[in-house]
Amino acid sequence: MDVNTLFGIKGKVVLITGGAKGIGRMISEGFVRNGAKVYISSRDAAACETAASELNALASKTSSGGSAVSLPADLSSAEGCTRVAHELSQREQKLHVLINNSGATWGAAYDEYPENAWTKLLTLNLHRVFTLTQALTPLLEKAAKKTSSSSSSSEGGRSDGGGVVIDPARVIHIGSIDGIRVPLLPTYAYSASKAGLHHLSRHMAVELGPRGITSNTLACGPFPSKMMAATLRDFGEDIKAANPLGRIGTPEDAAGACLFLASRAGAFVNGATVTLDGGVALVSKI
Repeated sequence: MDVNTLFGIKGKVVLITGGAKGIGRMISEGFVRNGAKVYISSRDAAACETAASELNALASKTSSGGSAVSLPADLSSAEGCTRVAHELSQREQKLHVLINNSGATWGAAYDEYPENAWTKLLTLNLHRVFTLTQALTPLLEKAAKKTSSSSSSSEGGRSDGGGVVIDPARVIHIGSIDGIRVPLLPTYAYSASKAGLHHLSRHMAVELGPRGITSNTLACGPFPSKMMAATLRDFGEDIKAANPLGRIGTPEDAAGACLFLASRAGAFVNGATVTLDGGVALVSKI
């Protein structure tokens, strides 16, 4: 039970949607630095190529054995999700980790909040998470590591005669504390979509657990990203001051939480919503 075995993800195949920028980029680097093969997918093909090139250059300077592959797609469409799943199945026999990170936000006053904001955000942030995960489930099932059949009885747990799953495949959803608390900003569709994502993850945990796949959510607070750029520019110091830890999230925070959930150490975590916010969601606004 050494730390390298317990927390290692070396050799795992990982797909990170929105993995070229923001929190997704932070997570991608964490996995590549620790020996995983990371597929980066988003609508911005140039950004995917740039991120993969930079991460491969970084990996070449270390002995981690990690790598990055660009796999661009429009994940707001069912066709895009299906294509990613098909292309990945042509390249890999199994998928150990799926990180659903692609997302968008939209702020507008209540009386002016548009219909198309709901359509765009509920589709990308919630509906297509289900579509992509569903399409990739066969590859995820193949990644589940089981005990031998003869040792199943001593391990306990669910078994289909082929052994007990001790190291399942992982689905990690990037949610938001705005899906837990009511945000001050008028981002109605965003907060609703993230609250829905948190519950979808729990529903998936019950469905997919018996199939050797866990489903968990990180409810993230403020991190430096394009999505948060304007908010941090205008209110960054106030946001830091309001946090019990006095800061916003760092790349190590985002990557570290995902590495834990993806490693053997996180194998028994299923259906959890982990707040990754320094405790700011606990602080009263009145």
